[in-house]
Amino acid sequence: MFRTALRNVLAHKARLLMTALAVVLGVAFATGSLVFSQTRSDAAAEQASAGYDRIAVNVGVDAVPDGGAPTGLDERLASRLARVPGVAHAANRVDGSAAVADRTGRLLGDGDSHRGSNYAPADRHGTEGTDGTDPAYRFTAGHGPTHDDEIALDASTAARGGYRAGDRVRVGTGQAAATYRLSGVFRSDGHRLTDGGTLTLFTTRTAQRLFATPGHVQSIELAAESGISAPELAERVEKLLPKGAGAVTGATLGRIQANLASSDQDTMGQILLGFSLVAMFVAAFLISNTFTMLIGRRTRELALLRLLGASGRQVRRILLAESVLVGSVASALGLLIGTGVAAALNRLLGTASSPAGPLVLSPATLLGTMLLGTAMTVVAAWLPARRAMSIAPVTALTGSDTPTPATARSPRTAVGAALTGIGVLVVVYGAVGAGPDARTVIGLGTLLAVVGVLGLIPLLARPFVAVLRPLLLRISPVQGVLATRNTTRDPRRIGATAAALTVALALASGLSVLGASASHYLERATTHDFTADYLVKPAVDSARLTAANTKAAAGTPGATVSGLNQSTGYVLGGSPAVLTGVDPTAVGRLMRYDLVGGSLDALTRGRIAVADYKAKEAGWHVGQSLPVRRGGKSGRVTVGAIYRADPQSNLLPSITAADSLVARYDETPHTHVILVATDRTSGGASPATYSALTHALGDDPALAVLDRSAVEDEYSGDIGDQLDIFYALLTMAALIAGLGVTNTLALSVLERQKEIGTLRAVGLARAQVTRMIRWEALIVGAFGATLGTLLGIFLGWALGRTLQDTVSGYTLVLPWGRLAAGIALAMTIALLASLWPARKASRVAITTATSAA
Repeated sequence: MFRTALRNVLAHKARLLMTALAVVLGVAFATGSLVFSQTRSDAAAEQASAGYDRIAVNVGVDAVPDGGAPTGLDERLASRLARVPGVAHAANRVDGSAAVADRTGRLLGDGDSHRGSNYAPADRHGTEGTDGTDPAYRFTAGHGPTHDDEIALDASTAARGGYRAGDRVRVGTGQAAATYRLSGVFRSDGHRLTDGGTLTLFTTRTAQRLFATPGHVQSIELAAESGISAPELAERVEKLLPKGAGAVTGATLGRIQANLASSDQDTMGQILLGFSLVAMFVAAFLISNTFTMLIGRRTRELALLRLLGASGRQVRRILLAESVLVGSVASALGLLIGTGVAAALNRLLGTASSPAGPLVLSPATLLGTMLLGTAMTVVAAWLPARRAMSIAPVTALTGSDTPTPATARSPRTAVGAALTGIGVLVVVYGAVGAGPDARTVIGLGTLLAVVGVLGLIPLLARPFVAVLRPLLLRISPVQGVLATRNTTRDPRRIGATAAALTVALALASGLSVLGASASHYLERATTHDFTADYLVKPAVDSARLTAANTKAAAGTPGATVSGLNQSTGYVLGGSPAVLTGVDPTAVGRLMRYDLVGGSLDALTRGRIAVADYKAKEAGWHVGQSLPVRRGGKSGRVTVGAIYRADPQSNLLPSITAADSLVARYDETPHTHVILVATDRTSGGASPATYSALTHALGDDPALAVLDRSAVEDEYSGDIGDQLDIFYALLTMAALIAGLGVTNTLALSVLERQKEIGTLRAVGLARAQVTRMIRWEALIVGAFGATLGTLLGIFLGWALGRTLQDTVSGYTLVLPWGRLAAGIALAMTIALLASLWPARKASRVAITTATSAA
């Protein structure tokens, strides 16, 4: 049987080509995803833990129980620890945030990590001094900072900014920005420089002034002498530590950082694997359809085997052996291609946050994907092989080897209808009433609904084609009629072919609906409320906006400015409250207040404006006088206006008050952001205005000045980027679906050679035959894409419903442009997939119509 299966595979290698290619792509996708994610995970872990091997023990301050800020360690502790037997040297560390500006004044770095630290050279006595080097840094140019007006930069930051040793560099640290002389450029351990950020080194005294307090440091790194273990040294050190300080080995810190870095990479790896499984699921339809059609073409051949004594089980084993051969060979090829793709991506996409590393080829990954590809092929071929068992030996004596086309009405259709109905009900229940388990319920319902719809596709094919028929008769009367008839001749075939496109488009359209709805929500929560031209916010963690920054921004020519100054700790009308102070004469121009009662001018008279959700929650109304208390101060305020607001808004506050009112209870409110509108007569929002505003703010790179488009990108840009990645991954599934269209049409052309020859004999030209096949492909593409889009919209609605309880203001948005583009892409793929089968059909000779069966 194995020899028979091998001969059959070789005899039908052209017909099995598309099946093998689908398996190759699916396995390559899975292998590439697993190898790439494991490689990046190991590389990220290696980078995050790099350098901890030279730290025997790290001494730091324990977390303060009440959540307050720790005071730090006395810098003289390092000298005492350096004298502990077994300590080679001790280095004080002071860390904080530092923003580096490029030569145009813009912030350098493409990540969220903008770190500052101290350069701590060790002297021959083991403590920090000035006649040694800091082992944490390797200088490629210049030297570490030795004077308070000097800094050193990591090599990547210096390269991005075009800086060399001796240049002047502007740095902001949350205090006033200052210009320093660049003393040197260095490379550092991965754990000190991550996320594509920047690292700036100051002298210890400067770092203490900027990030700590004079005489205090945040941690002390200890190196061990040869022959002393880190745990043993930690025990010795613990005895000398003050209360609130603790010692941990460098190896422990390295493992913690490695685990954190690996978990970030594992998430993307799981997403990639999920999409690869979708691609293989789509490929299963192609494989099953191919074997079904091949068995139909080989009915007489298989019947002859039965006539010669082969049992139905033996016929099935022969066909399954063929699937094993095809699956194993294609899986091996996919394994090689996937590994190559992973290696190329690893080299091309290496970044600071996701570094390249040695390719990780896990035996479990290689063997698993090989077995997965082979098993998928065998499972997909199982049902066609079972049907082959029912072929009667007498069929070998008949004059045709083409079986009677399957009908749409079958037990599978009934099961599909039942599963679809149950799945839809489960999804609806999950969307409207499942509570905290809603997404799990929706996931289960989605699975049932998708499986059910795939079973119903053959039944839905005929009415869909009937709807298209009048349009096709108008566009192409002859080829259109022939195409519709050929398409509906075997509903199961069109169903299996369209199923792959349905799955791909369901995922793509569902993601589009969720992405568009989320983007719309974020836009309403940010730029909808934001009518100013610029928004100023801290660019680094340590930066804090103050009233002085607001006053400085007001110095921009033609600018209208107000800070959003948050003040907490109020009890207003018996309810906890947060007041946001604004300039009452300017805020109406800077933010959109959709009033439902009262007037915003009431702010100038010492009244407050309240968001509608807050007023409804507390039972307040316009004109109501409320007692207010904060700390030991108390008084009364009146509600002067109520406005519509989203509780999740990043800008529009729950309670707005004049700065003068807030100042009665809080002299130092926290400035959240600064809003700036520009006078159109002074140039409006322009590069010149931007430069004037940044200059007024002291050319401080620690303060980000964002225009309206930058504000929108700040809050919603990541969603678009993630959707683009997902669409690119789903394109693989769509391409495999295109292979299915090609395979179906190609095998269909083989079955219909006599028919096509007859059409040629009665006057159908080659070009008309080509158009007929292309119309068939477009019908299949339109059917699968439309069904998938409708299913995706339904799933996007259901998942969106689960967000409405926690994300106030979330509404369903249908991105008609993207949905139409998805359908157009699917039809384009189907049309391209028809090129080769159409060419083969056009070359069928007229004499084929009179050839023997």
